[in-house]
Amino acid sequence: MKLGEGVEAAIHCAAMLAGVDGEATMPASAMAEAFGLSPSYLLKHLNMLTASGILESVSGPAGGYRLAQPAERITLLDIVLAIEGREPAFRCAEIRRNGPVRLDPSAYLKPCGINAAMLKAERAYRSALAEAKLSDIVAEYMSDADPRSVAAGCAFVARHQRPQKSSSTKQT
Repeated sequence: MKLGEGVEAAIHCAAMLAGVDGEATMPASAMAEAFGLSPSYLLKHLNMLTASGILESVSGPAGGYRLAQPAERITLLDIVLAIEGREPAFRCAEIRRNGPVRLDPSAYLKPCGINAAMLKAERAYRSALAEAKLSDIVAEYMSDADPRSVAAGCAFVARHQRPQKSSSTKQT
Protein backbone atom coordinates (compact mmCIF):
# COMPACT_ATOMS: atom_id res chain seq x y z
CA MET A 1 0.00 0.00 0.00
CA LYS A 2 1.26 3.44 -0.86
CA LEU A 3 -0.04 6.51 0.90
CA GLY A 4 0.10 9.92 -0.72
CA GLU A 5 2.85 12.35 0.28
CA GLY A 6 0.18 14.55 1.82
CA VAL A 7 -0.21 12.07 4.69
CA GLU A 8 3.37 12.66 5.82
CA ALA A 9 2.94 16.43 5.59
CA ALA A 10 -0.36 16.28 7.49
CA ILE A 11 1.10 14.20 10.33
CA HIS A 12 4.16 16.44 10.65
CA CYS A 13 2.00 19.58 10.70
CA ALA A 14 -0.34 18.12 13.32
CA ALA A 15 2.68 17.15 15.43
CA MET A 16 4.08 20.67 15.07
CA LEU A 17 0.73 22.17 16.09
CA ALA A 18 0.72 19.95 19.18
CA GLY A 19 3.64 22.12 20.34
CA VAL A 20 2.01 25.54 20.10
CA ASP A 21 1.06 27.26 23.34
CA GLY A 22 -2.58 27.17 24.42
CA GLU A 23 -4.82 28.88 21.89
CA ALA A 24 -1.92 30.11 19.73
CA THR A 25 -1.91 29.39 16.01
CA MET A 26 0.71 28.66 13.38
CA PRO A 27 0.44 30.12 9.87
CA ALA A 28 0.40 27.67 6.97
CA SER A 29 3.31 29.53 5.41
CA ALA A 30 5.51 28.79 8.43
CA MET A 31 4.65 25.08 8.33
CA ALA A 32 5.34 24.99 4.60
CA GLU A 33 8.71 26.65 5.24
CA ALA A 34 9.54 24.22 8.07
CA PHE A 35 9.04 21.19 5.84
CA GLY A 36 10.19 22.64 2.52
CA LEU A 37 6.75 22.32 0.94
CA SER A 38 4.81 24.47 -1.46
CA PRO A 39 2.37 26.62 0.56
CA SER A 40 -0.48 25.91 -1.88
CA TYR A 41 0.18 22.15 -1.70
CA LEU A 42 0.23 22.21 2.10
CA LEU A 43 -2.85 24.44 2.33
CA LYS A 44 -4.88 21.81 0.47
CA HIS A 45 -4.01 19.23 3.13
CA LEU A 46 -4.50 21.62 6.05
CA ASN A 47 -7.99 22.34 4.70
CA MET A 48 -8.72 18.60 4.63
CA LEU A 49 -7.60 18.31 8.27
CA THR A 50 -9.79 21.29 9.15
CA ALA A 51 -12.82 19.82 7.37
CA SER A 52 -12.29 16.59 9.33
CA GLY A 53 -12.25 18.42 12.68
CA ILE A 54 -8.60 17.69 13.42
CA LEU A 55 -7.45 21.28 12.93
CA GLU A 56 -9.10 24.60 13.53
CA SER A 57 -8.52 27.50 11.18
CA VAL A 58 -8.46 30.95 12.78
CA SER A 59 -8.84 34.05 10.61
CA GLY A 60 -7.37 37.49 11.10
CA PRO A 61 -3.90 38.99 11.39
CA ALA A 62 -2.92 36.55 14.15
CA GLY A 63 -4.70 33.68 12.42
CA GLY A 64 -3.42 30.34 11.35
CA TYR A 65 -4.02 26.76 12.39
CA ARG A 66 -4.15 24.90 15.68
CA LEU A 67 -5.36 21.53 16.83
CA ALA A 68 -9.15 21.43 17.18
CA GLN A 69 -8.91 18.82 19.93
CA PRO A 70 -6.23 17.57 22.32
CA ALA A 71 -3.40 15.58 20.74
CA GLU A 72 -4.36 12.66 23.01
CA ARG A 73 -7.63 12.35 21.06
CA ILE A 74 -6.10 12.45 17.57
CA THR A 75 -4.87 9.19 16.06
CA LEU A 76 -2.80 8.58 12.99
CA LEU A 77 -5.86 6.87 11.53
CA ASP A 78 -7.82 10.11 11.94
CA ILE A 79 -5.18 11.96 9.94
CA VAL A 80 -4.79 9.28 7.25
CA LEU A 81 -8.55 9.10 6.71
CA ALA A 82 -8.79 12.90 6.53
CA ILE A 83 -6.20 12.97 3.73
CA GLU A 84 -6.79 9.68 1.90
CA GLY A 85 -10.52 9.25 2.45
CA ARG A 86 -12.45 6.45 4.09
CA GLU A 87 -12.48 4.01 1.19
CA PRO A 88 -10.32 0.90 1.66
CA ALA A 89 -6.98 0.95 -0.16
CA PHE A 90 -7.95 -2.22 -2.06
CA ARG A 91 -11.19 -2.13 -4.00
CA CYS A 92 -12.12 -5.44 -5.57
CA ALA A 93 -13.42 -5.03 -9.12
CA GLU A 94 -14.34 -8.73 -9.38
CA ILE A 95 -12.10 -9.20 -12.42
CA ARG A 96 -12.42 -12.95 -11.91
CA ARG A 97 -15.81 -12.55 -13.61
CA ASN A 98 -14.24 -11.02 -16.76
CA GLY A 99 -12.50 -12.57 -19.72
CA PRO A 100 -13.36 -15.32 -22.16
CA VAL A 101 -14.30 -17.89 -19.50
CA ARG A 102 -16.99 -15.74 -18.00
CA LEU A 103 -19.49 -17.82 -16.04
CA ASP A 104 -22.99 -17.21 -14.84
CA PRO A 105 -23.07 -15.09 -11.63
CA SER A 106 -24.28 -18.15 -9.70
CA ALA A 107 -20.74 -19.56 -10.06
CA TYR A 108 -19.43 -16.74 -7.82
CA LEU A 109 -21.55 -17.10 -4.70
CA LYS A 110 -18.51 -17.41 -2.43
CA PRO A 111 -16.77 -14.07 -1.76
CA CYS A 112 -13.46 -13.55 -3.50
CA GLY A 113 -10.64 -14.88 -1.30
CA ILE A 114 -8.28 -12.16 -2.51
CA ASN A 115 -10.75 -9.45 -1.51
CA ALA A 116 -11.27 -11.09 1.90
CA ALA A 117 -7.50 -11.27 2.53
CA MET A 118 -6.95 -7.67 1.47
CA LEU A 119 -9.79 -6.39 3.65
CA LYS A 120 -8.40 -8.34 6.61
CA ALA A 121 -5.03 -6.65 6.07
CA GLU A 122 -6.76 -3.27 5.83
CA ARG A 123 -8.50 -3.85 9.18
CA ALA A 124 -5.15 -4.71 10.82
CA TYR A 125 -3.49 -1.65 9.30
CA ARG A 126 -6.29 0.66 10.41
CA SER A 127 -6.33 -0.87 13.87
CA ALA A 128 -2.61 -0.19 14.29
CA LEU A 129 -3.05 3.42 13.13
CA ALA A 130 -6.03 3.87 15.49
CA GLU A 131 -3.80 2.89 18.42
CA ALA A 132 -1.11 5.45 17.52
CA LYS A 133 -2.04 8.74 19.19
CA LEU A 134 -0.51 12.02 18.04
CA SER A 135 0.43 12.82 21.65
CA ASP A 136 2.41 9.56 21.92
CA ILE A 137 4.24 10.25 18.64
CA VAL A 138 5.21 13.73 19.87
CA ALA A 139 6.23 12.49 23.34
CA GLU A 140 8.39 9.74 21.83
CA TYR A 141 10.05 12.25 19.51
CA MET A 142 10.72 14.65 22.39
CA SER A 143 12.37 11.91 24.47
CA ASP A 144 14.22 9.96 21.75
CA ALA A 145 15.24 12.43 19.04
CA ASP A 146 18.59 14.12 18.82
CA PRO A 147 18.45 17.07 21.26
CA ARG A 148 19.57 19.44 18.48
CA SER A 149 16.55 18.46 16.40
CA VAL A 150 14.20 18.91 19.35
CA ALA A 151 15.69 22.30 20.20
CA ALA A 152 15.52 23.50 16.59
CA GLY A 153 11.89 22.35 16.26
CA CYS A 154 10.84 23.96 19.53
CA ALA A 155 12.61 27.21 18.59
CA PHE A 156 10.87 27.23 15.21
CA VAL A 157 7.46 26.78 16.83
CA ALA A 158 8.18 29.46 19.44
CA ARG A 159 9.31 31.90 16.74
CA HIS A 160 6.34 31.35 14.41
CA GLN A 161 3.36 30.72 16.67
CA ARG A 162 0.83 33.51 16.94
CA PRO A 163 -0.65 34.08 20.39
CA GLN A 164 -4.38 34.77 20.50
CA LYS A 165 -5.65 37.74 22.51
CA SER A 166 -9.18 36.49 22.92
CA SER A 167 -11.45 33.66 21.93
CA SER A 168 -11.34 33.34 18.13
CA THR A 169 -13.92 32.13 15.71
CA LYS A 170 -13.46 29.23 13.35
CA GLN A 171 -13.23 29.85 9.64
CA THR A 172 -15.73 27.88 7.63
